[in-house]
Amino acid sequence: MAAALAVAAPTETEVDLYARDSCVFTSAEKAISSKKSCSTITLKNVAVPAGKTLDLSNLNKGTTVIFDGTTTFGYKEWTGPLIKVSGDTITVKQTSGAKIDCAGSRWWDSKGGNGGKKKPKFFAAHGLKNSKIEGLKVYNTPVQAFSISSCENLALNNILLDSKDGDSQGGHNTDAFDVGGSSDITIDGAIVYNQDDCIAVNSGNRIKFLNGYCSGGHGLSIGSVGGRSNNVVDDVLIKNSQVVNSDNGVRIKTVYDATGKVNNVRFEDITLDNIAKKGLIVQQDYKNGSPTGTPTNGVSVTNITFKNVKGNVVSKGINYYLLCGKGSCSNWTWSNVKITGGKTSDGCKNYPSNATCKN
Repeated sequence: MAAALAVAAPTETEVDLYARDSCVFTSAEKAISSKKSCSTITLKNVAVPAGKTLDLSNLNKGTTVIFDGTTTFGYKEWTGPLIKVSGDTITVKQTSGAKIDCAGSRWWDSKGGNGGKKKPKFFAAHGLKNSKIEGLKVYNTPVQAFSISSCENLALNNILLDSKDGDSQGGHNTDAFDVGGSSDITIDGAIVYNQDDCIAVNSGNRIKFLNGYCSGGHGLSIGSVGGRSNNVVDDVLIKNSQVVNSDNGVRIKTVYDATGKVNNVRFEDITLDNIAKKGLIVQQDYKNGSPTGTPTNGVSVTNITFKNVKGNVVSKGINYYLLCGKGSCSNWTWSNVKITGGKTSDGCKNYPSNATCKN
């Protein structure tokens, strides 16, 4: 008989590399230091130390990050972010029943980013390409949640951002999705309870917000646009979404005396309910969070569509507010728009003739 071939046992290094292909971490520090050694990173009941970022930037191409159990953060007054992720072809998701609990009430003081305690932003999605973030359930962010910057081809699907406790405990500037300098971004199926913009597109192109539910905040926003290094918003679709129990419904806001461009923005199939201040807004007088009342025309607002935007504003609110600079708002489509319940504004001016500020 022929002698059996001997099979060499794997070396210690080979065993280690194989085992570390899929890694489970219970320590934030270990996850950060070992992130380049793992194609799948599972974060199990990780407690991130105070003042530290769960830094998952520059991941290997194709890495998957999985949040398991409850992720928490220590308390410190600082600007954050609590989590940072970047790389190419990255997937971020969670296991069934997992949650990310920011415990934002420790920072809330009704001032948000305008003073009081320094508050950390939640999630820096900066430099992600060909990637997806899906199914995360996030509670009580200290201030802004997702900062999406310098990203290309990023999908954020079925994310819950629940900061409704901030309604009574001083939450402020708890924006859900802030988008800047990015392209081919899709946010689909988001459920948001917060005290600021549900989405705010400051710059970028080919951006979609679809099938969203926004409660308690400032609505669906383009801008503010102007005064940044990139002041162009082009090709945005906000569709099939609800805004309820919020200050504003849909709006475009450009900065007073700034330059830039807002082009090809479509609000389609939007339902508003119980809007406290303004239902549909285009304003070109935005300045440091306080409108001047005098519009300027340095930012063009062109090729805008409002289609099937319907709903109600409370009796003390305003249904439509269209304050454009002279000649800067043009080529709008205004189709099947009907917002009722509120007052007629006497401050509208320079808007296209096919739109209306009247009830």
